[in-house]
Amino acid sequence: MEELLGRRAPYSAEAEQAVLGSMLIDPRCTADVIGRVRAEDFYVQANRDIFDTIYSMFSFGQTIDPVTVLNQMKVRGVWKENTQQYLLELMEITPTSANVLEYAAIVRDRALLRALAKVGEEVTNMVYEGSGQADEMLEAAERKIYALSRDRDTGGLTPVAGVVQRVFDAIGEAAASDSAIPGLSTGLADLDRAILGLNGGDFALVAARPGMGKTSIALNIALEAGKHSGKTVAIFSLEMSREQLVLRLLSSEGRVDGKKMQTGRLSEEEWRRVAAASSAISATDIRIDDNPSLTVADMNAQCRRLKNLGLVVIDYLQLMQSAGSGNSWSNESRTQAVSDISRMMKIMAKELNVPVLCLSQLSRANTQRQDKRPQLSDLRESGAIEQDADVVVALHREGYYNPEYENPNEVELIILKNRRGETGKIYLSWLPEYTSFLPLDKRHEDE
Repeated sequence: MEELLGRRAPYSAEAEQAVLGSMLIDPRCTADVIGRVRAEDFYVQANRDIFDTIYSMFSFGQTIDPVTVLNQMKVRGVWKENTQQYLLELMEITPTSANVLEYAAIVRDRALLRALAKVGEEVTNMVYEGSGQADEMLEAAERKIYALSRDRDTGGLTPVAGVVQRVFDAIGEAAASDSAIPGLSTGLADLDRAILGLNGGDFALVAARPGMGKTSIALNIALEAGKHSGKTVAIFSLEMSREQLVLRLLSSEGRVDGKKMQTGRLSEEEWRRVAAASSAISATDIRIDDNPSLTVADMNAQCRRLKNLGLVVIDYLQLMQSAGSGNSWSNESRTQAVSDISRMMKIMAKELNVPVLCLSQLSRANTQRQDKRPQLSDLRESGAIEQDADVVVALHREGYYNPEYENPNEVELIILKNRRGETGKIYLSWLPEYTSFLPLDKRHEDE
């Protein structure tokens, strides 16, 4: 197609050759180069084969020089009759290996231009073929562009060697980290140990009956992430206004009674704590959208524009609209809509590579049982929710159902599903005046 239109795909043969020549002249620069370019960034197939071979040799700690590279290319079956001569030419025409990062930047830039041209062609074809509504095409186009900006593919088969290297790098980073968990901390040590924190691509669900503290625990987690991760936290509230959420954050952070804050009848010490809490919260990059009619696509589009996103919080699932839907569902179509929303949120978590923490209502089924502790089957319009979620935790407060319970503010955080470990219970103390949770010192024997 490009040739028919008289256009030439953007690439720089000189830069590609200089990158390869630099690695052959000075293998010490290989570590810097492979962090900036990939084999598919090379337009010329011969250059791609050589880079792929050097990449593989570097990953396995093998010596890199013209002789070993040539031998490995024979082993890999990518050797040609002129390969030996071409390797020597690469070393001869490379001015100096000192500028290898400049050459690599040119190779990466041309690869990005080619990828952008390909996306443009795909979008154009999609429009002229009329495959879908305009808003669906816009969403697809945004997703493709976002994948390019994040240096990720939008699909296709990926060689396992590249995935192995990324996983190996992630293990190395975890080993070098001071943190005992790989993901974002929830602020609750026992929960962090059980689920290994909130990790990129995770779809985590907090489920409970109304009044159990779903929003409060989500805000506690969001504030913890905002204060200590240095990343942006996006909160989508479909039930409460921005002002109500911030009031709760101030109450929790400052340990000031929320009801007293609303009346303004605060002591001098309480005013001081509110001021300190205001400063601490303002220093975070927490962003709140309280539009009650948001769809997953709307949220996804907003999150794609955030450069340093670390966590997405959604309150709550059953209030969300599926794309193009109103709120007048029958039970059957509503169940399907919630299942679709659940699936889209899992896809969003994977695409953004951040944890998505979503709140969910439980049905009244648990209120009919003698043991009122929630179960996975209690998820309202559950459908695919329990299948899509990586982590499901439920809140249960026995004192809510039994006024004579010895500790009415004791909360069981029940891990109903955990792809990274075991299920079980964690005991917390609910501080209603501060809409906050604390670990409970009391230890319970297994029932």
